Amino acid sequence: MIKTIGRYAAAAILGLAAGHATAVEAAYPEKAVRIIVPYTPGGFNDTMARLFSKKLQEALGQPFIVENKPGAGTIVGTEQGARAAPDGYTLTVVGFPLVANTFLYKKLPYDGQKDFSPIIVGAQTPNFLVVKADSPMQTLADFVKQAQQKPGQMNYATAGIGTSNHLTMAYFEEVAKISAMHVPYKGSSQMVTALLGGEVDVMFDNAPSALPQMRAGKERALAVTSDNRSPLAPDIPTVAEQGYPGFGVSVWYGLAAPAGTPAPIVERLNEVLNQALKSPEVKKIFADQGVEPVGGSVQSFHDFYAQQLKTWGAVIERAGIKAE
Repeated sequence: MIKTIGRYAAAAILGLAAGHATAVEAAYPEKAVRIIVPYTPGGFNDTMARLFSKKLQEALGQPFIVENKPGAGTIVGTEQGARAAPDGYTLTVVGFPLVANTFLYKKLPYDGQKDFSPIIVGAQTPNFLVVKADSPMQTLADFVKQAQQKPGQMNYATAGIGTSNHLTMAYFEEVAKISAMHVPYKGSSQMVTALLGGEVDVMFDNAPSALPQMRAGKERALAVTSDNRSPLAPDIPTVAEQGYPGFGVSVWYGLAAPAGTPAPIVERLNEVLNQALKSPEVKKIFADQGVEPVGGSVQSFHDFYAQQLKTWGAVIERAGIKAE
């Protein structure tokens, strides 16, 4: 009899606890939420965070405050996001470096896969393989031919070791069976200056950086890395359609919460942001920045992230790339 009463009491306590948790999640958010951006202000990561903050505040009625925490190739801000309480009141902008850093560094102060609960992939943008406007190279085949004729002599610029433009070229070198010389710079603006000044022959560059130079007639694109032609520049053929089927690379931008954040909170944030991505305001700002909205379910983000780990882990390992 005593044991029976104990079971009923335990069930009642668990029921009350579950009811309390549900009530807390239903009331979310009850105070301001911060969004950590592991980058300096001004780039698209920051733009997306501020747009999301506006849309979340409009839908959920509490302030969503953007905090820029740059440093160490996104590691500083990302660690703060990973170590925050899993209560939905700290969110973190994540993206390509969350995957790449997993393999570039021997040790990180967080685990990109285990320490975050993915919320949504907000946007993506392809890389364009670009040359200076007066370059004799007119097509992707021209670049490959020259690289084959001069192994290790064709040079390409990147914004640094392990950046998306570096890893995209490493991936292409592998599939095209060519070898080119890597010339890393300290950022996107420096590598653009190097290409336009004739210091390097070619580079993969993100659409937000490449498109203005292409439209100004300073750079010419030989290929785009998206699976299909980009609506941002529909006349540029993909790498895949120029003889490398299956080759597809997009730089992506997402939002995540600390691991253990209650699923109803994560799902609610995902729902609001999916609606925001459909709004004309967001679509226009994204297009002006050279990116495309993505969206999708929480599970689709999980699946996408797992595929990214598989792809870039293999590329980085085979190329022997390590962060300096």
